[in-house]
Formats: sequence, C-alpha cells, structure tokens
Amino acid sequence: MTRDGAPQSEPTIGWDLGGVHVKAALVSEGRVQAVVQAPCPLWRGLPALDKTLADLPDWTRRPARHAVTMTGELTDCFSDRTDGVAKLSAWARAALPGPVAIYAGRAGFVAPDEAEPRAADIASANWHATAALVGRHCADGLLVDIGSTTADLIPVVAGRPAATGYSDAERLETGELVYTGVVRSHLVALGPDAPWHGRRTRLMAETFANTADIYRLTGDLPEGADQQHSADLKGKSIPESETRLARTIGRHRGEGSAAEWRALAAHFAEAQLRLLHDAAATLLSRPDIAADAPLVACGAGAFLAERLALRLGRPCRAFTDLVADRIAGSPDWASTCGPAVAVALLGAADLP
Repeated sequence: MTRDGAPQSEPTIGWDLGGVHVKAALVSEGRVQAVVQAPCPLWRGLPALDKTLADLPDWTRRPARHAVTMTGELTDCFSDRTDGVAKLSAWARAALPGPVAIYAGRAGFVAPDEAEPRAADIASANWHATAALVGRHCADGLLVDIGSTTADLIPVVAGRPAATGYSDAERLETGELVYTGVVRSHLVALGPDAPWHGRRTRLMAETFANTADIYRLTGDLPEGADQQHSADLKGKSIPESETRLARTIGRHRGEGSAAEWRALAAHFAEAQLRLLHDAAATLLSRPDIAADAPLVACGAGAFLAERLALRLGRPCRAFTDLVADRIAGSPDWASTCGPAVAVALLGAADLP
C-alpha cells in the first residue's frame, strides 16, 4: 500500500550504492520480502557495479520501481561528489529495469536527470533515509547505525531527522558521523597505544589488522559481515586474526596466548566504544532530546549500539523490531542494510 492507502501495483527495490558494498531490499505488498548485500569494488570504476548486479539474486534484476540512495560518490573513480552523484544516478537509470527515483534526503525523491544539480542533497544521504523511516515509527530517539566502515548517530525529534549537519564534512564536525566501523576500520585509528604485559606499547602505524579481526576474536562479528579481503590478503580464521593483531604491537602470534590476544582485541573494542560514547553523549545533551529517548540500534555493529545504550543508561530498540510490521519474516541483512530497507519502504509509500 502507498502512504495514502492506495493499492501498490508493482514491487519497489531500494538500493544503497556504496563505495565498498551494494545493498538492496525488495518491498512487495507493503512489506520487505528480501534483502541482500554484496561486495563491490567501486573504486575500480562503474563496471564493478555491472558485475555486482549480475551476481545478485534474480529479484534485483526484475522489473520494479527503484528507489536509490548512495554513499559511493566520492570513491576514486569520480572526480568529485557531484560527478559521482551524476554518474551513479545515470548508471541506475540505465541498468535497473523500471522507473528510477534518486533519494535526495531533505528534498525527497528526484528523477535521475535532476540528480546533478541536487548533488548536495543526494550525496551520502542514506543516513537520512534510515532516520526518516525511524521517525515514522518512533517520535524521538537517537539512531545509531554502525556499519562496516562508519557510524551514523542521528537525532530524531518529533518524528523527523534532526541532525545539525548534513554533508559528511558537516557531520564529522558535529559528531553525527563517526568514521569507525566493525569490519574495515584500522586499529591505529582507535588510539596510539595498547596494554601488553603490564606496559603501554605504541602501535605500529600500518594497516596490519582491522576491526573485523578484533570482533572475530571477541566472538561478536555477525556471520557474513566481513565481505572484504583481510589486511594481509590471507584467511579469516582465529589464528590468522591473532597473527594480524600481533603485528600491530610489533610481535608475532607465538608471543601471546589465545586469552592474551582476546584481551588485546577487547581493549580495541573498548577504545572504539569510547569514541562512540563521546559522540553520543554530546548529541544526547541537546535540550530537544528527552532523557528517556531510546537509542535505535542498526547496522552490522548493532551489537555495539546495544552496549552503547547500556553504558549511557538509555533504552535500546532494534531497528528491525521498530519496523517489524513492515518486514515479512526475518530476512537476512535487514539491519545491516538499514538504508536500503528504509529507502525501499519510503519509496513504496511515497513514490507515485
């Protein structure tokens, strides 16, 4: 059904075109029926999108209405954000079978040929889609969407996104975008040193390991969340993750026990949580956010958002629970692909 209650004649597919992953969600009969995420090395150029699309499930290539948001417009293959928005919008119009609408955040949906002049509204506005959907189900709260690479902390006030910043640059300044995630973030970005055998050791400023390694060791990494290659292009077993983690402190795996490597991984997990805590505490100090407003946990790192809520003494609601009446069953990836789910549901309700 559309927002005004009229029958919906065809399915809607929501797309989140990122610089590392492509995410898609299928809405039919007013409910999310399927969700998928696939790796996509967009920095190699638009043909990477063609290959990813060809490898996605059949439903992604069937005729439908398409609602598209994006975060990949600043990858290396584009000259700037405007160029990226224009080319990704043109790709969507040419590659997706059916009418295509581009999500322009605060400006609503626009046609692909209107994307370039609205680039400032469209670029990396996927957070706005998730917050807008959350606002239709929860009048006040703080959306905490922790992904593989970044975390979006978006105040929702009176049922609407209430971020102070809008662009990535503005949200980095306001703390509404924290450039840290549970898969791809480098450990050296979490702090300059770490505890080891009773001392503080400086870290090696190399990309020896990433956060997928630490959450693999702590047992928190969701199944299938790590779709990228490891830092050393080797496997993703526990011993291989321990080996990469050891290198960050200039050691090799044999110099520590499994318990010691888990303890070091837990230190980095705590350091990451502190970054998120500082940002969330600042946002929650706003006078327009009620003291009992919940955190809404979303993304591959929803488990971290739940810990953040506990630390802050706030109730926590899962994004998928919040919109459970709009989701058929429990499709895999629904939380990890929150923006794709959101833009699909917004498109199904709002597009003509």
